[in-house]
Amino acid sequence: MQVLVRFVAIAVLAVGTASLFLGQTATSVPLPAPLPASDEIYACPMDPDVRSHAPGTCPRCGMKLAAGIPDPVEYTMDLKVIPPAPKPMQPTRLQFLVRDPWKERPVTNFQIVHERLFHMFVVSQDLKFFVHDHPILEKDGVFHYDLALPTPGMYRILGDFYPDGATPQLIAKTVLVAGTPPAPITLDRDYSAKNAGNMQVELVTDPPQPIAHTKTLMFFRVKPGEGLEKYLGAWGHMLAASDDLIDLIHTHPFLADGGPEIQFNMIFPRARTYRVWVQFQRNGVVNTAHFDVPVQDLQ
Repeated sequence: MQVLVRFVAIAVLAVGTASLFLGQTATSVPLPAPLPASDEIYACPMDPDVRSHAPGTCPRCGMKLAAGIPDPVEYTMDLKVIPPAPKPMQPTRLQFLVRDPWKERPVTNFQIVHERLFHMFVVSQDLKFFVHDHPILEKDGVFHYDLALPTPGMYRILGDFYPDGATPQLIAKTVLVAGTPPAPITLDRDYSAKNAGNMQVELVTDPPQPIAHTKTLMFFRVKPGEGLEKYLGAWGHMLAASDDLIDLIHTHPFLADGGPEIQFNMIFPRARTYRVWVQFQRNGVVNTAHFDVPVQDLQ
C-alpha cells in the first residue's frame, strides 16, 4: 500500500484487486464443495489488494488478514515538543498523543505493524537529515522519542500507526528549529549507484522518466545479493518526499523474495523532484540509500 501525506490532507492510495483461482481436477477426483454465499472477506490491513475468503496471513507483509474493511476515518495526532523552540543539537523530546475522531479521546490500543506500534520519520527542510525510528509507548498512551535536530529550519515529522479497530494512519507534523533556515534547494536527477552500510544499491525506473499520476515501477538491485534479511517484517522500506516537502509517500515492496531484486510501485502526485530513501537489511546491518527522481506532467 502506498500512503501519501500532504500539509492539508492525508490520502491512503489503495487499489483493491479481486483474486480469481482457476484449477483443473481429474474426473476421478470430486470437485470441492462451493464456498457458502457470504459478503465477508478477509483483507490485509496494510495491503488491501491481498484478499481471501478464509482467514490467514498476508503473503506480502505477514500481517494477519482482517475480516471486513473498517471505514477509513482519520484520527488526529498531537505533537508536543520539549523544549517548544528547540535549538540546533539541543536534546529535544517529541511526545505523540493519538486521539480518536469521534470524542477526541486518547487512543491507548494499537496494532503492531511491521514489528512496531509506532513508526516515525523525520526529514529536514534541506532533505539532508533522515530518520526512521520508533517512539516508546508510555502507560498513558503517549509515545515519546528523544533526539537532537542538527540544523536550523523546518522538519517534517511523520507518525505511522494503526489504532486497534481502525485503519492504518499516517499523520505529518512540523517542527521549527531556531536559527537561519537553509537556502531553497534544487534537486537534479540522481540514479547513480549508492554505497550504504554493507551493500551497493542501484535504481532503474519504468518508465525511465516518471510521470505524475501514473504508476512508476522502481526496480532496486542490491550487491552483494546474498544475506538480505527482512527489516521490521518487510524486505524493504521507502519514503519519498517532494523537494518542497508537501508530498510525503511511505510504501513497501510490491515484489520481493529475499533476492537482490526488489520492486516498489509508486504513483507520484505532482510534477516535482522527489528524494527517495530506501532501507534494506543485510547480515544484521540496516542500509539506507537515497535517490533523486524528477517527475514530469503528462505531455
